[in-house]
Amino acid sequence: MPSKEEKHETCYMREKCIKYDVCPMVLVQNLLSGKRKILILWYLSYKTLRFNDIKKKLADVTQKMLTQQLRSLEEDGLIYRNVYPVVPPKVEYGLTELGKKIIPILVMMHSFGADYLESKTDNQSSVQ
Repeated sequence: MPSKEEKHETCYMREKCIKYDVCPMVLVQNLLSGKRKILILWYLSYKTLRFNDIKKKLADVTQKMLTQQLRSLEEDGLIYRNVYPVVPPKVEYGLTELGKKIIPILVMMHSFGADYLESKTDNQSSVQ
């Protein structure tokens, strides 16, 4: 089993993360890996949503896959699930305080995406 030093050997922020058993970047990658997790967090970043509202925003996702992604985010403490004792069942999802800390990163990702699209448009215009 590799030592802490060996685990962080290739990290350029080695001095900051050597105190952890896992590299913080590896942890974040594991938390956010999943085909729909980033979009779920993005949609929940501006309001609480019910399951079907999330499903409508992710039209090509199956109910099973969405449930798995939501459960995983809930287990990791990034979202909460609020079940109301009514018939038919009403379930809402929202970001926890910990989950809200990722909003600035999501905003930066959105900005990068917009900049990327603009640069692609600019490059195509200059070629023609």
